[in-house]
Amino acid sequence: MLDNIIMALQSLRANKMRALLTMLGIIIGIGSVIAIETVGNSLSGSITDSMSGFGASNITVSITEKEDDDANTSQGVRMRLFRPSNPDESDLITDTMLEEFRTAFSDKIKHITISESAGSATYTADSDSATLTVTGINDEYIPAQEVELLYGRVVNNNTDADKKLCMVADTFVSDYMGLSPYNAVGKELSVKISSTPHTFYIVGVYKYEEAESLSAMSGRSVTSMYIPLSTAKTISGANKNYSTVTVMATPETDITKFIDIAEEYFASYYTLNDSWTVEASSMETLISSLTEMLDTVSLAISAIAAISLLVGGIGVMNIMLVSVTERTKEIGTRKALGAPKSTILMQFIIEAVVICLMGGGLGIALGTGLGAIACSVLGYSARADVESIIAVVVISMAIGIFFGYYPANKASKLDPIEALRYE
Repeated sequence: MLDNIIMALQSLRANKMRALLTMLGIIIGIGSVIAIETVGNSLSGSITDSMSGFGASNITVSITEKEDDDANTSQGVRMRLFRPSNPDESDLITDTMLEEFRTAFSDKIKHITISESAGSATYTADSDSATLTVTGINDEYIPAQEVELLYGRVVNNNTDADKKLCMVADTFVSDYMGLSPYNAVGKELSVKISSTPHTFYIVGVYKYEEAESLSAMSGRSVTSMYIPLSTAKTISGANKNYSTVTVMATPETDITKFIDIAEEYFASYYTLNDSWTVEASSMETLISSLTEMLDTVSLAISAIAAISLLVGGIGVMNIMLVSVTERTKEIGTRKALGAPKSTILMQFIIEAVVICLMGGGLGIALGTGLGAIACSVLGYSARADVESIIAVVVISMAIGIFFGYYPANKASKLDPIEALRYE
């Protein structure tokens, strides 16, 4: 075995350029697959990590339009045409539903959070301005999102209902109001929401988190301004009840099963509602679907790139046939000296495998390098797939054996007398 490997390396060294050109298809094919897999894994991993930070175990319960059993019939189409495009107040999720749901599954529920966007607020001080996203929240929102309160208190929907009170970030009050977080509590905050002026009073200052910033997309400083839920609904003109709520399950709860339980529970309130029902989903479900989609795309692109492996394999077979022809006298001499058919067969198969393994090694290096560069440009951390690299090594050996067998078998069957007479 070792002698055959040494002979293979000597043969490659004697024809360096020919060997490199032979390996080129293998290098390009394997390099492309590794690069695509690296970028795909990095993209999937980064998206999963980012979305997990938003609460992969949270369940979103939303109002959705009910599907008709006869939706494909003309009668079903007519019924859908006369449906309201938006749910009425009576179609939405109520506080009573939420309290009954909490009571029924108290051992599985950690928090139920509700939020209502009131739009963006613009704060102007001298020549500088800041943008705040105004969000109405219920009492469980702050602890559920693990927002750290520095000074003051959290807005309370019982005592603060419909009042112009707010919580803002420490960086906002220091950078734009020129106040310390402690001194900002109790101060007025005048902003414009959709060009309408509003005056709020700061009751709490929370610690700013970098992940919250939207500066990279907007080019402006953006932080969140939290207000009572009822105040946000008044500003936005939204209904009193809720179209969407978020349920945070306890750590030991099986999210996949609880999604079905939650959907079935809330849907029971809509059995007599012909237009609307409830569906439940989680970020984990979305992550799974997105990852599956990215994997499918990566697999499709890799399959296209792998076509060059077939071309490379044909190149290996071609060069091995040339090698057999060039070394016909050598084969005849070895067979005349008593070398069995299996020895000749193994010699040329090993030479083909060595060519493919060397091409595979160079392809892995090229693919890993290109993948790392692409990930760096895209702003993701490179995540090479070890399983893909191992698979590439196995594929390289398989190509060598498969495409090297025919030339090797041809060499092993040469008649020693005819081979020695070959010119």
